[in-house]
Amino acid sequence: MIIEEFVKEVLLEDIGRGDLFGRVAPKREATAQVVAKSGGIVAGEPYLEALAKFCRLRLEWLRRDGEAFEAGDVLVRVRGDAADLLAAERTLLNMLLHASSIATQVQPYVRALEGSGVLLLDTRKTRPMLRNFEKYAVRVGGAVNHRMGLDDALMLKDTHLSLIDDLPAFVKRARRKIPFTTKIEIECESAEAAARAMDAGADIVMCDNMAPEEIEAVVLYRNGNFPGVLLEASGNVTLRNIRQIAATGVDAISSGSIIHQSRWIDLSMKIVT
Repeated sequence: MIIEEFVKEVLLEDIGRGDLFGRVAPKREATAQVVAKSGGIVAGEPYLEALAKFCRLRLEWLRRDGEAFEAGDVLVRVRGDAADLLAAERTLLNMLLHASSIATQVQPYVRALEGSGVLLLDTRKTRPMLRNFEKYAVRVGGAVNHRMGLDDALMLKDTHLSLIDDLPAFVKRARRKIPFTTKIEIECESAEAAARAMDAGADIVMCDNMAPEEIEAVVLYRNGNFPGVLLEASGNVTLRNIRQIAATGVDAISSGSIIHQSRWIDLSMKIVT
């Protein structure tokens, strides 16, 4: 769903058949500003710009996507017809809050990986109908998107593998069925399973819930036998252990918590003129 369509749907959810205040509101211009009541990282700019265009509002950004803010900072000023501004208030705040909260959650993980050369990835653990929006916020926070959906990579998880009797034969058959540029990733829970996945022709191997020592064994096998295979670590990733996981030599670390464990920051809108 493109940004404009998404914004219209979100606005319609709140306005319904029309904001009742608009029936009696005085015809006048107004200016409001969004003030931070806690610190974080701004995200939401293209979505708010689309909302502003749809609602005939004008935005003046004092903090842009990816920039940090503190409690008391004004993030954006909003100008336009008072009724239009107030009708858009909750949609604007919800989108800015949601995206900024995810970006704020992501950034400490990205900082923890600085200098390691390891990428931080998100997952498909997103809220229904909000995947593009939430993954956009992840990018603003400095991480990299994993799959957007089932159609852009073939990933074989434990549930898939339980239905596959001959993994090498399956991978060969898959190569003839999926697009030429599509990668095949196989989830593995042990070093032995990871070796089998590489032998079968995986492009990416996910080390799922492995101890760092076992991940190191997977890296050693990869380096010696399949240097072109990418390695991803996942499962129970925290700020305390992410640097240790990165030190094993994997190429990327994925975490669903950078989205679904984000805590909403505190923003408010105030009319100033």
